[in-house]
Amino acid sequence: MNKLEFAGIALLSAAAVFSTGACAQEWQPDSTIEIIAPANPGGGWDLTARAIQRTLTEGKLVKKNVIVSNKPGGGGATGWTYLKGKEKNGNFLAANSSLLLLNNLLGSSPLSYKDFTPLAMLTTDWIGIAVKADAPYKSGIELLEALKKNPGALTIGVGPAMGNNDHLSFIQIARKFGVDTSKLKWVVYEGAGGDILMSLLGGHIGIATVSVPEMLTQHKAGKVRILGITSDKRMELLPDVPTWKEQGIDIVFPHWRGIQLPPGMTPAQIAYWDKVMAEVARSESFKKTIESLNGQVYYKNSAEFTKFLEEQTAILGPLTVELGLVKK
Repeated sequence: MNKLEFAGIALLSAAAVFSTGACAQEWQPDSTIEIIAPANPGGGWDLTARAIQRTLTEGKLVKKNVIVSNKPGGGGATGWTYLKGKEKNGNFLAANSSLLLLNNLLGSSPLSYKDFTPLAMLTTDWIGIAVKADAPYKSGIELLEALKKNPGALTIGVGPAMGNNDHLSFIQIARKFGVDTSKLKWVVYEGAGGDILMSLLGGHIGIATVSVPEMLTQHKAGKVRILGITSDKRMELLPDVPTWKEQGIDIVFPHWRGIQLPPGMTPAQIAYWDKVMAEVARSESFKKTIESLNGQVYYKNSAEFTKFLEEQTAILGPLTVELGLVKK
């Protein structure tokens, strides 16, 4: 083979590689895009799915029609099982949340994030720890010092069940400060935030651990005092409340919601949706919608989201076992 022939073959090979790569990057949905809300209309998953739908449509971020389908049941399992059956089909997405992770770790669902393709963490509620306004504790550290001396001195309200984000984040915070968490006293409220706050105001419990939106009104009214939040920085809605990291407790714990794809996605499909979801997260209309629900846009792309889920599983898996929360 002479030099000219060799050069010609090399050019053809390079062109083929370029053409293949370009085609791989050109994947787009080829029919109606369906976003699955694995719950009834009006709940957190539904509102998240519809906020994404509105942003995709109004911002013209996709070329196909976008619909939301509600598939309630099984704490999300019905909708997620439906998505799992759409393997390799990039026209389907589903809203998810930390329940996907926790339900699996607690043994109440066989479905894991590994059964899907994590696409994006999009929003979060942060978790707060609060006491009644007339309690003697002025900071999170003062409260933890009291619990370290006497872990059973104050009852802690949590709901709707042990093993949720509010419970597990409190355990991590307390342990990092050296509190013997096996001696903490818990009261579980099936009605969750509203019932917990009423019990705190009534003096029936000493501490509440709930999402910030659930206690925001009472804090601003001066009836409860939020001593610390699990965010990575102070919230605009609560500029007077420090994070736990500011107080020397190294924890960031989002009560997140996001979006996932079916299993078996190609790199080109993931790259397409990564780009689209980044634009969703940057959208002012999406931000305003989430903030109107007292949430916050908190974005991680597919790779970052997958890594986060792996890290959370490594932390929370052994913790749920140790606490005796896993169903057998």
